[in-house]
This record gives sequence, structure tokens and C-alpha cells, in this order.
Amino acid sequence: MSTVPRDDTGLEREDTDLLALAEHAARSAGQFLLRRPQHLEVESKSTPTDVVTQMDAAAERLLIDILLAARPNDSILGEEGGSRAGSSGVRWVIDPLDGTVNYLYDLPGWAVSVAAERDGVVVAGAVEIPSWGDSFSARRGAGAFCNGAAIQVSECADLRSALVGTGFAYDSGRRGEQAQAVAQMLPQVRDIRRFGAAAADLCAVACGRLDAYAERGLQPWDHAAGALIAAEAGAEVLVDGAPTLVCAAPVALMPAFTELIAEVGL
Repeated sequence: MSTVPRDDTGLEREDTDLLALAEHAARSAGQFLLRRPQHLEVESKSTPTDVVTQMDAAAERLLIDILLAARPNDSILGEEGGSRAGSSGVRWVIDPLDGTVNYLYDLPGWAVSVAAERDGVVVAGAVEIPSWGDSFSARRGAGAFCNGAAIQVSECADLRSALVGTGFAYDSGRRGEQAQAVAQMLPQVRDIRRFGAAAADLCAVACGRLDAYAERGLQPWDHAAGALIAAEAGAEVLVDGAPTLVCAAPVALMPAFTELIAEVGL
């Protein structure tokens, strides 16, 4: 790790550069994934429903090549095993294809997520959702953007009016438990949506397409960029527990939302 002291201005410049690189890498991988082959080679990971394709691995290799070409001393944490140690104090947390099942079935909503951490704190993030035509990004302390325009969370403060996003685990037993929790939650909110990619869900909260989002069992690459984007758009974001629970909602809605999540056992 670098021991050279840097003032706030120097860190801000570095964060700006990190964001530009994250945006470029995510956009490049998104465009690559749009060239979806007719035949996808599908393998299972943790369960038969937890799938990976050759495009996941190829997109991760592309991301790593782009990031290390620009910053060879950084470390990387990748969903598909492309992790490496570095010496710069910056770590990239990457999900080359969030929502692989969507991609497998040629459904919209899959995403590329690229986040930069400095000393364990996410300082820049980009989420590319080509099927929505959206590029989301944020730098810590500088707001959140979609396609270059500033975005903010909804003004929803009433749980009964909240459109809520969530996701489900790959394990069938855990999905059954989540189904029961959602059944209890549904009568208490406006409605529930399930896009199939945590990064897309968090970005949907950031721009007001969802009022709130909660999901348990996420990994760092699932939420690193999206959580920063939601927070910079004005959401209160909670990342806590084991397995990790990620919640995002407008500040005025968050107390009632987290109380509901605890009540139903999501």
C-alpha cells in the first residue's frame, strides 16, 4: 500500500479518475455482452439454479484487462474468480454479469457492476444496464447520475405507498422462507418487484423507479457499486448481518421499512 500522504484535493482527483475508469470498463463489458451468442455454455455453481456462462468469464477477463492496463498495482475482487492482490490501496470489486439468469433467457435487467474501494471504502462505482439503455455512476460525496443526468431517490415516506424491490436465493429451501416473508410483506406495501439483479435494483431505488429495496444473502460484488449510487442519490443504505442484508430506501421511509423487514424475517 502506498505510504505517500495525499491531501483531500489529490484524493478527489484520484476518485474522479477511478470513476472514469469504472464507467469505461463497465460500458465496454456491457457492449461486449450485448453480442450474445446463440449458444451459451451453462454451468452450475452453488446450486443447479446458480448458473454461469462463458460470457460471464469472458466479461470478467475484459474488465480485469481494462482495469490493470490503467492501474497495474490495484487489487481485484471478481465474482468469477478473477481476484488478485495489489499494492496501491485501491481494490476493484467487479460483477461482470449481474443477473446471469436474465441474460441466459434473453430477458432485460442484467447489469455490469464495477466499484473502486480505497482502504475498504467504496469511493466510485458504475453500473451499466444495456437492456435499459442506462449507465449509472457515482463518486463518494459528489452525487449520483444516470446517463449523465443527476438522479435522486423518491420522496416516498409511507410504507403503504412504497413499491419495493427484492430478490431470492439460489437455494430452494431459502427461497421458500423468502416467499413466506414476501407474502407477509405484500399486503403492507404498494407492490413488490423482482428484477433479477441486485445492482439494477439498487440503481432503480437511486432514480426513483423503486421506493425501497431489500435482499439478504448478497456478496460484495452484488452491491458495492449499486449501494454507493443509491446512497449518493439520497437513499439511506444498510449493509449488515450474515448472510448480508442490503436495504435501501429514502431516509423518511427507512425506519418503517427496516421494521417491516425485521417483522417478516426477510
